[in-house]
Amino acid sequence: MQMLTKFETKSSRVKGTAFHPKRPWILASLHNGSIQLWDYRMGTLLDRFEEHEGPVRGISFHPTQELFVSGGDDYKVKVWNYRTRRCIFTLQGHLDYVRTVYFHPEQPWIISASDDQTIRIWNWQSRQCIAVLTGHNHYVMCAQFHPTDDLVVSACLDQTVRVWDISGLRRKSAAGAQPMMGDPLSSQRLNTQGDFFNVTDVVVKFVLEGHTRGVNWATFHPTMPLILSCGDDRQVKIWRMNESRAWEVDTCRGHYNNVNSALFHPKRELILSDSEDKTIRVWDTTRRTLLQTFRRDQDRFWCMNAHPELNLFAAGHDNGLIVFKLERERPASAIHQNSLLYVKDSQVRLHDFTSANDAPMVSIRTAPAGQYLPPPRTMSFNPAEKAVLLTSDAEGGSYELYNLPRQVNGQVSDSAQARRGAGSCAIWTGRNRFAVLDKAAQQILIKDLTNQTTKTIKPPVTVEAIFNAPGSQILLSTATSVVLFDVQTRQVVSEINAAPVKYVVWSSDMSTVALLCKHTITLANKQLDQLCQVHETIRIKSAMWDASGVLLYTTLNHIKFALPRGDSGIVRTIDNPIYLARVQGGDLHCLDREGSVNVIKIDPTEYRFKLALQHRNYEEVVSIIRNSNLVGQSIIAYLQKNGYPEIALHFVRDDTARFELALECGNMDIALETAKAIDTPAYWNKFSQEALRRGHIQMVELAYQRTKAYDKLSFLYSITGNTEKLVKMQKIAIMRNDLQSRLQNSLFIGDVEDRVRVLQESGQHALAYLTAKSHGLVEEAESIRAGAGVEEADITSADVAGGSKLLLPTTPVISSTELDWPQLHVSKGIFDGKFNFGDKGAGPHPGKSRVADLATAAVDGDDAAGAWDIDEGENMGVDDEEGFGGAGADEVDLLGDEVEAGAEGGWGIDDDGELDAEIAAEATAAAAAGFVAPQPGISELEVWSRNSTLAVDQIAAGNFEQAMRLLRDQVGIASFDALKPAFMEIYTSSRSVLTTAPFATPSRIPLRRNPAESTEASQYFPAKIYSLSSSLEQLQQGYRATTAAKFEDGLVLFKRLLLSLIFVSVDTAEDANEIKQLLQICREYILGITIELERASVAKEEATEDNSVRLVELAAFFTHCQLRADHEKLSLRAAMNTAYKHKCFKAAGEFAQRLLDLVPTPQIADKARKMITICDRQSRDNLAINYDARNPFVICAASHTPIHRGEPAVNCPYCQAAYKPKHNGELCRVCTVAKIGAKATGLRSLASAN
Repeated sequence: MQMLTKFETKSSRVKGTAFHPKRPWILASLHNGSIQLWDYRMGTLLDRFEEHEGPVRGISFHPTQELFVSGGDDYKVKVWNYRTRRCIFTLQGHLDYVRTVYFHPEQPWIISASDDQTIRIWNWQSRQCIAVLTGHNHYVMCAQFHPTDDLVVSACLDQTVRVWDISGLRRKSAAGAQPMMGDPLSSQRLNTQGDFFNVTDVVVKFVLEGHTRGVNWATFHPTMPLILSCGDDRQVKIWRMNESRAWEVDTCRGHYNNVNSALFHPKRELILSDSEDKTIRVWDTTRRTLLQTFRRDQDRFWCMNAHPELNLFAAGHDNGLIVFKLERERPASAIHQNSLLYVKDSQVRLHDFTSANDAPMVSIRTAPAGQYLPPPRTMSFNPAEKAVLLTSDAEGGSYELYNLPRQVNGQVSDSAQARRGAGSCAIWTGRNRFAVLDKAAQQILIKDLTNQTTKTIKPPVTVEAIFNAPGSQILLSTATSVVLFDVQTRQVVSEINAAPVKYVVWSSDMSTVALLCKHTITLANKQLDQLCQVHETIRIKSAMWDASGVLLYTTLNHIKFALPRGDSGIVRTIDNPIYLARVQGGDLHCLDREGSVNVIKIDPTEYRFKLALQHRNYEEVVSIIRNSNLVGQSIIAYLQKNGYPEIALHFVRDDTARFELALECGNMDIALETAKAIDTPAYWNKFSQEALRRGHIQMVELAYQRTKAYDKLSFLYSITGNTEKLVKMQKIAIMRNDLQSRLQNSLFIGDVEDRVRVLQESGQHALAYLTAKSHGLVEEAESIRAGAGVEEADITSADVAGGSKLLLPTTPVISSTELDWPQLHVSKGIFDGKFNFGDKGAGPHPGKSRVADLATAAVDGDDAAGAWDIDEGENMGVDDEEGFGGAGADEVDLLGDEVEAGAEGGWGIDDDGELDAEIAAEATAAAAAGFVAPQPGISELEVWSRNSTLAVDQIAAGNFEQAMRLLRDQVGIASFDALKPAFMEIYTSSRSVLTTAPFATPSRIPLRRNPAESTEASQYFPAKIYSLSSSLEQLQQGYRATTAAKFEDGLVLFKRLLLSLIFVSVDTAEDANEIKQLLQICREYILGITIELERASVAKEEATEDNSVRLVELAAFFTHCQLRADHEKLSLRAAMNTAYKHKCFKAAGEFAQRLLDLVPTPQIADKARKMITICDRQSRDNLAINYDARNPFVICAASHTPIHRGEPAVNCPYCQAAYKPKHNGELCRVCTVAKIGAKATGLRSLASAN
């Protein structure tokens, strides 16, 4: 038997201890008058209470309330609240030292024993004494309540132990009787001496006489009718009682000084006693024999206490206290595949994880009568021979070899066939041999199944324990390291520094190992190269590897995880310690201290998420985020700390936190969005600084506008050459009456006249005269001089020196339309704005366009890879038939150069409100005239034409020439042949024909857009023929055709959609933005499909080097068209195969990496990784292709060649397709109707803006 010390303190003499029933706390009352509250798990002092005057001898926690009670040599009983850290009240009445105090387990009572020869029972709720127990004629050293019965036991230096019956007191309290006051003098005056001492409420039931000297302690057995007492006669006596009498059962002799306390073990048939002879002794309850003695050299023991629930004891001595337990509670166990072998109730049992069946296998040796046999400490299992090795601390260290039955039939084999031997550790090293450590002789004995020694090895280091390792190797644990030792060659393979190791846990493939120490875990590979180390402040109990390579381990109150790279965290909290056996998904199989197998549900999401991030397994990351609620400040802080702010951004809902994360990861669009939501100057200033650092000049301008930083705006417009907005800033300065800003802006734009006016208005007439004179403004100069009353002869130094030049601003060289710094083209990753985190539903989303919904919609499960003629099997030796997932379309930049609606008021620009002169004249004439003949009415078609400036409404009104003029000005339409069918369809569909009589002319009735709402002529508009919803349906048809590789059909569909968008009218700005998105999508798909069709045509021609180069180039250019994510994956796969086939390994590797960034299916991802591995070994292109992914470019829609940034280019005014300058003036190849390079104002589709 061992004393396993769990906690120890150094302090003054401890006279009393008390365990908290639930929390890991212990109270210690000291001889110096202090009370200490310790956390024995963490080993920290929580609080100190110091109000007693003199030694504190008694201490006790309340079983349920946040209270404890103390009693000391100041005759006082104090009740404390440990949460508020103060004494609530003091109970006074004792006339001498208070020895012990205890709470009643159920009633609101406190019992106290004192040197005044009395025992008092107090009601701590009413704060009054309810009973005084007299009868002892010396110091009462101890008094305690019975755990369940209405009994009290007391020990006194009068050599007696008394048992009191308090059932009458319980009945009196239940009846609601008034408690007595604790003033004995007043009671004597009232001649109520008998009532005061509660003769009828509390009576002596038994008086136990047997000790020859004073009795120091007495206590009840928790469940049996036994009493334990000890005293200055150095004896521990056991008493038995029944309803009528009590008698001495036996006496335990062995102490050679005063025995101060004794108690029954709450769970085993043991007695513990401590004494001033500096020992704690353990006795057998049934045989009353001494089992073990634990001795300290310098400290006398004064008190002892047992935890009410756990197997823990506390003993106070001269220099502090110790918290200990008597034996290990961890069941010996071993795991093999789906089975758990463990020891319980002197049996080796087998538990099947799959079926949850549990059956005994073999009985193990039990302790002989009157002896103690410690339970097995470790188990090692040999699956080949169905044998187990059990190691225990019995007899200085021993092992036992048991053969298990081959079949599990519920019958228990006898333990007589077990083979035994001496050794502190025993492990299997092969099918028919095992190693035993003889720690005393420092030898490792290799034995066979017959327990015969076949080999003796002298280890190269001082070994404390041995553990199993792969193959013929074993681990040798020393005081400072762990050595990997080969048994056959007797050589040290490797070594790692570590504290003394208690347990070793290998992963299922024996590739990684966890070395468990008392407070640290060291993770290493099988060569003992350290991966990481985890430190804990409380004891580590067990560990087990997850199938994914994560170590789960337990402490006294937590289940935690550790990743191979050092990250760790808490999985869940546990009430009692457990020992892990197996981890399978969210089920954790474990053993408790009772030897029962339990299954605990855990959430593995956090450590799976962190492991996937470390392995860059973004498919797993996306799956976890989509399907779990992974939130919390800790996960956000982890992502931010480890360099994943773009992922953390999608977990945050607070605008300020999103703003900071967006700036950190460089997502200026989200930063702008959150800055608008917060809308405070501090955040706008921070946003403007970051935007300026990154070269987003337009965002900087917007931030300066929001904060009204006029000086910064003027300087920004000056250095960017934006003279138009500088003129606006000058006007704003005039309206603000800011002379300093006016002067600064006039210098920036070179407005000499305004500069002169500013100087005059500010009273600087001399400077105004000098400025006008220097710039040749003779008349203004003379006017200033005359106004100042100064003669010209009196003015000196006004002449301009020869060769001098006027200070005028330089002419801008760079156009102000492209101010943002150029950005390299980077493929969008899975965590960019196109991924909608946390959205598990389908359908449109608030605040998200329907075009984006279509772009992120999932694709039907068609085998599109085959339709696109992508065959990896030809190149990689594998087959590929996979569908694709959806992804998002690119966001449209909504930040333009136009001033936002309503911004004029914020800038101080108000409408002048002047009435048009012609309208005013007509109104005056109509009011003054008399009778006017009625004018002929106008047709509704003419009303349509007047009310709208949209080309589609002019077509519906029959005004074709006006419509063509508008389209020519807005989008540069040069050829209307392709638009003629649409013109006729709109014209005929906007009116209805009604036949009235057989020979009468049919009536043509115009069809209005909103007949119910149009009550005035100004609200008349023609019906819509082309709508946004029909356009979205056409877009979906084009997507389907592209997915099925029907490129000719897709080209026709996208061109038809592109032309129909000219005639779509919408009512909101959001719908107008969707029209722009549709234009961009159509342009990119038409360009990409024409490139793919050209590639198919070149592929059919003769295989020459030029054709091979062109094939690779066209495949590469196709990947740079802004397609939907699933189509982009297909284009990348096609380009990857084409480049690999023509030995352009560098390009093929780039395409494979871009494909991985889009997170394809696992099969495609594996092929892409293999492609990268192959191409990295080559890292060159055998063909000289005109393609560089790192140099940003657009594709010429005519020649299908790149136009790099900085090279001249012209655009189609309608679809914005790019062309080389030689194509200027030609018809656009994409839309086929607009003139390349023509000037246009832009397509108008918003009906409400007319």
